[in-house]
Amino acid sequence: MNGGLDRSRAFVKDVKRIVVKVGTAVVTRSDGRLALGRLGALCEQIKEMNSEGYEVILVSSGAVGIGRQRLRYRKLVNSSFADLQKPQVEMDGKACAAVGQNSLMALYDTLFSQLDVTSAQLLVTDNDFRDKEFRKQLDETVKSLLSLRVIPIFNENDAVSTRKAPYEDSSGIFWDNDSLSALLALELKADLLILLSDVEGLYSGPPSDPRSKLIHTYIKEKHQGEITFGDKSRVGRGGMTAKVKAAINAAYAGVPVVITSGYAPENIIKVLQGECIGTLFHQHAHLWTPVKDFGARAMAVAARESSRRLQALSSQERRKILLDIANALEANEQLINVENEADVTAAQLAGLEKSLISRLALKPGKIKSLANSIRVLANMEDPIGNVLKRTELADGLLLEKTSSPLGVLLIIFESRPDALVQISSLAIRSGNGLLLKGGKEAKRSNEILHKVITSAISETVGGGLIGLVTSREEIPDLLKLDDVIDLVIPRGSNKLVSQIKASTKIPVLGHADGICHVYVDKSANMEMAKRIILDAKVDYPAACNAMETLLVHKDLVQAGGLNELTFDLRTEGVNLYGGPRASKELNLPEAHSFHHEYNSMACTIEIVDDVYAAIDHIHQHGSAHTDCIIAEDHEVAEVFLRQVDSAAVFHNASTRFCDGARFGLGAEVGISTSRIHARGPVGVEGLLTTRWILRGSGQIVDGDKGVIYTHKDVTYSIANGCIPPSLQKEENGCIPTH
Repeated sequence: MNGGLDRSRAFVKDVKRIVVKVGTAVVTRSDGRLALGRLGALCEQIKEMNSEGYEVILVSSGAVGIGRQRLRYRKLVNSSFADLQKPQVEMDGKACAAVGQNSLMALYDTLFSQLDVTSAQLLVTDNDFRDKEFRKQLDETVKSLLSLRVIPIFNENDAVSTRKAPYEDSSGIFWDNDSLSALLALELKADLLILLSDVEGLYSGPPSDPRSKLIHTYIKEKHQGEITFGDKSRVGRGGMTAKVKAAINAAYAGVPVVITSGYAPENIIKVLQGECIGTLFHQHAHLWTPVKDFGARAMAVAARESSRRLQALSSQERRKILLDIANALEANEQLINVENEADVTAAQLAGLEKSLISRLALKPGKIKSLANSIRVLANMEDPIGNVLKRTELADGLLLEKTSSPLGVLLIIFESRPDALVQISSLAIRSGNGLLLKGGKEAKRSNEILHKVITSAISETVGGGLIGLVTSREEIPDLLKLDDVIDLVIPRGSNKLVSQIKASTKIPVLGHADGICHVYVDKSANMEMAKRIILDAKVDYPAACNAMETLLVHKDLVQAGGLNELTFDLRTEGVNLYGGPRASKELNLPEAHSFHHEYNSMACTIEIVDDVYAAIDHIHQHGSAHTDCIIAEDHEVAEVFLRQVDSAAVFHNASTRFCDGARFGLGAEVGISTSRIHARGPVGVEGLLTTRWILRGSGQIVDGDKGVIYTHKDVTYSIANGCIPPSLQKEENGCIPTH
């Protein structure tokens, strides 16, 4: 499996200190006796690792099981026939531990001595780790032993443990040798933890079930709710459940973990050689595991399930998630900027266009600005569950039309990392699950932003709420999931939008080219016109709401207004191209197409006869995004505002105002040029649909014979705190609804 080889190289190359935990099921045979062959193979692997310079710490279970087997034998030898007829009492676990520990260490000492390796025994209890001085001394002792190439062998000292039932009680700092090994890996700053089991690794179900599959890389967002555990260990305390819990705790604290079989004689060596065996737990696994391993459907299903949990939260709980994300972005600003700078540098070295690099870069103060926008969004009125309309259908029968999340969104966006933050915050505010596919140029920026955001989402909801698609090859699979994904929003060219529409049954909210026009009428205030045009072009040339074509009334040519406008644009460094009339009049290079989005310091100029010619030009060559008229003649302006068929049409204002944040929407997922569902900047409201809630008191249809329909609109009366008399049990006036 190629994905496995890739992930192995990600963590094995720098490993120096290793904690190996061997379980009771590996140490003993099914009859309770020591598995000498397996223990011999384990010691040989540790000898080889020790010789190659690895620092190996061993945590070994098995003492209680061995002690129980020996004490049973001793009791049998010392019992009379009459004693054997009596009910047999279970052996004291602490006594078993005391006897078994001695036998287990004697065996390790013998095996390691044959290999010319020295071992040392360290018995610890839960209470020991509450003492800071103990922990400090433990660290020093282990360092000293490792420097002498001695193998420290740890086990919980069950013989003197204060737990009433040491193999059942799960309270305290650690509760079994799996959790002890995870604790030691963190305390002793290990580079890798290997948990040896009696199966190959973690399976999707009980290993005995032929339908169960080995999980090569554990991804919390995918596997947390999907795994079905079988029976606990035949001899140990918790089996695979305990191992997974310990592995997650260690991995998400920074120590990679591999669960693999202790029955195979070379598995530890194979892990260190980078072979894909067992199950890997790693805090960054969700970032560098291919989406195909995760599964397109699994990612979409996880987003839907998480979105339903999000919707079940209170408004304040959803608000807190957004505030936590805003704080997390500011706390990780330096790390985010480092990753973003790496993306920008790579783009520059690859010779990408300046306009793309401009969109890619997170400029100083951008993270703070994004965090503040999220806080604004968090403090807006909760959009979920609002009653949009109430109708009294009949006496005692009330119908409500309420706002509701769409479900799961798939958004494909350009190389703008800030878009990921805006889209994610809008999805959370509107209660939707989200799948994101950003431009490959922003790969590192998107990954760190996704990690910061999902880490701030409460476990009640789960990080699977927002999935990050890292491979373009996965898009076709996602577009087939019309039963799970509810809306696709592609932010890009008309070609991209058209390709996606042709490839899916899922509704598509198109965000096409941003070919924005400014028309300067003969009645325009020229000083105002200069300010608006310069802002529309120069403020942020790479934005989709920047002016790309300037249309000028023909009378301004003779009046000198056109020359003034072109002079100011050139002074600001804008490259000018002309249509047939303007290129001839102004001696400009002719634009190869009117339907062109420069996204840079360049624009097209053309001369038109009047406002109607300007409208025709916009309809023929525009993208129905944002278009503006500059005019003092209000009749002309009204003609333009009414007849231009674009998502946003402005009078005497820069096209740059077409933005979700500037419109007071908090943020936007994009600017839609579609005519169905949402149009223009798409904020929270554009990500909602409606549901119908009917409240009755036992009514039935019965051929409509038993119902007298009233169909009264009672939205206003209830919104103002009163229920109409026909819906009240009381007869006198309105009663408060809250």
